[in-house]
Amino acid sequence: MKIWKNTSTLDGYDEGLDFTSDKKLANIALLGSKPIELIDFPKLKGIFRAGIGKDNVPENDAIKRGIIVKYPSQDTINIIFDETAAFTCSLIFRMLYNLVGTIDPWKKYPRGGLAERKLLIIGTGNIGSRVYNCMKPLMDVVKFDIIDNKLSELPILIKNADCITLHIPKTIDNESFMSKNKLALMKKDAILINTARGSLVDEEALYNELESGRLKAAFDVFWEEPYNGKLKNFHPNQFFMTPHVASTCNGFLNGCREGLNILIQELCND
Repeated sequence: MKIWKNTSTLDGYDEGLDFTSDKKLANIALLGSKPIELIDFPKLKGIFRAGIGKDNVPENDAIKRGIIVKYPSQDTINIIFDETAAFTCSLIFRMLYNLVGTIDPWKKYPRGGLAERKLLIIGTGNIGSRVYNCMKPLMDVVKFDIIDNKLSELPILIKNADCITLHIPKTIDNESFMSKNKLALMKKDAILINTARGSLVDEEALYNELESGRLKAAFDVFWEEPYNGKLKNFHPNQFFMTPHVASTCNGFLNGCREGLNILIQELCND
């Protein structure tokens, strides 16, 4: 089975697989978060999505063509949820403790205690709820979810937050969810964390806020990946970047390789 991929997720975990860069020869498409056009793959028999997002998978069109679409197992998905939540928490800590002092000269900067800081979690699904459970004993944590809250409640929550972390899906309604107006509501020196989707945030508006020095942010996801946009100039202090690795742990990678192997076996036996 010849495999075409648009992700580096399984690099190092792909021994024995037969890859091709020619879409016309591919039997299987290994997908990350980028979309594909099925018309480019005349011989495609299967799609494996190495992750949990489905917004870039042409599932309905694939089914019409008899193409099998597979995702990671539930055990692997739970690893993705757990690790992404843990990684999000690590970004929260990193940004809140980013500037604590200098070594030369030996100087300590005053700061408020973690328990005094207010964290706003927007979206309390599988990942957001895990972040809430992890951070609740340590910070003043407030959560917002469109299922449980009115949109009119959000502005005051944004105004009061020292740190905001996003855990909502990529949809048309959520495009630039953190708009110029919402970013302007954030208090000076507040922090925005994004391990969900880059498109949830207005890139130009965030750039203006970072350039002014008013806000800080930490992103693991971007509008285009690899990201080489102008926000990169603020890395690592004002805008801390990681290369879409929130879920990238051994359990996730081994689980994806196992899922891909199952798809290959299923197609070979068909």
